[in-house]
Amino acid sequence: MPNDRYVSPLSERYASKEMQYIFSPDMKFSTWRRLWVALAETEMELGLPITQEQIDEMKAHITDINYDVAKAREKEVRHDVMSHVYAYGVQCPKAKGIIHLGATSCYVGDNTDIIVMREALRLVRKKLINVLAELAKFADRYKDLPTLAFTHFQPAQPTTVGKRATLWMQEFMLDLEDLEYVLGSLKLLGSKGTTGTQASFLELFNGDQETIDKIDPMIAQKMGFKECYPVSGQTYSRKVDTRVMNVLAGIAASAHKMSNDIRLLQHLKEVEEPFEKSQIGSSAMAYKRNPMRSERIASLSRYVMVDALNPAITSATQWFERTLDDSANKRLSIPEGFLAVDGILDLCLNVVDGLVVYEKVIEKHIMSELPFMATENIMMDAVKRGGDRQELHERIRTLSMEAGRNVKEKGLDNNLLELIAADETFGLSLEELQACMEPSRYVGRAKEQTESFLQKVVQPVLDANQDILGVKADISV
Repeated sequence: MPNDRYVSPLSERYASKEMQYIFSPDMKFSTWRRLWVALAETEMELGLPITQEQIDEMKAHITDINYDVAKAREKEVRHDVMSHVYAYGVQCPKAKGIIHLGATSCYVGDNTDIIVMREALRLVRKKLINVLAELAKFADRYKDLPTLAFTHFQPAQPTTVGKRATLWMQEFMLDLEDLEYVLGSLKLLGSKGTTGTQASFLELFNGDQETIDKIDPMIAQKMGFKECYPVSGQTYSRKVDTRVMNVLAGIAASAHKMSNDIRLLQHLKEVEEPFEKSQIGSSAMAYKRNPMRSERIASLSRYVMVDALNPAITSATQWFERTLDDSANKRLSIPEGFLAVDGILDLCLNVVDGLVVYEKVIEKHIMSELPFMATENIMMDAVKRGGDRQELHERIRTLSMEAGRNVKEKGLDNNLLELIAADETFGLSLEELQACMEPSRYVGRAKEQTESFLQKVVQPVLDANQDILGVKADISV
């Protein structure tokens, strides 16, 4: 790694080798060459004077890209596509004259962008489903473990640890739905020429409209797509990039929410992300176990959510059939959005796979608040014994305030049960009241909801994707 120039932390610290390859020069330029082969084959099949020998020569040099020749040529002509047309021609002297025939630069540039985004979305989908699989194991394991729920980060009615995990999962499921829709709707640009009118092919095929109509479908089929966008300017609509980045931003938002919850739970000492034996939490405070992976998820997620603005603004400001102010932005925003989400999902896999749950701490916290939450049940029991509901409600309110002051102002334990037992209005002994203090009585249908969600919503997705399960994340730092 060079130490005298900037190196992206996305490639050096966060993104996987798989995702880095998808956005590599090898992937990009070999795809350019596959597109040139597809174009030449299509033109030959539709009657242009191109030979199989020329096609075979081109196919023989799809991956052995002569980068040195292309770079030297680009210094002269200042045009990346024509530099690679030239370099390909150097390796394919028989086919040199028919490479890129009838096409414009966006034929290789834009079609490759779509192909690359499709491959990257497939990898994101694979990792997202594996995150769901790990969360499903966690949710199932802790589906009936009562825990204190929070609204406004204030103690509220109990839930279970597993049910809380389903809230994270549901957001990821929504992201998966969006991803699959966008992935399934991607189309190629095809070969439509400088302003999208296919004027060059009108000339090449002597005005034969019927033959020209076959070009795009044939190219799409050769490149593994069902179809091309029916109309375009010189480029495919940049709104396509917006749709893709919005999917990534959605995944980032879901991951950020989950990581925030984990960070808050780690503060409460209820749940911790994995912490390795020799890991250092703080350079100053040796005892600390900071949730650094969850913090990194949040950090990268904010980057992706903001990055989604790039293609939105770009698509809104394209002039007529095209401008080139999209190019430099696309080279940064799209790859880096994918590299960051790849890193986020790897971190999610790593964190969820190693989450540590401290059941005794969870129990302590819930028991300290449960007397307040049990007051409605206590009031109903007292009514059954002949008490007046309105009078009991006022007594519970008054005693709850007193117990709250004891906790907050005096630092004492919650003594609400003792206060109620001492109040003759209720007619309940301390032993009877303590019998109400079983947390599972107050979690509602949390366990059943978790089981239903896992069985009906998540498991069908996991069953349909058995072949891509089992991914383990490799965290660099």
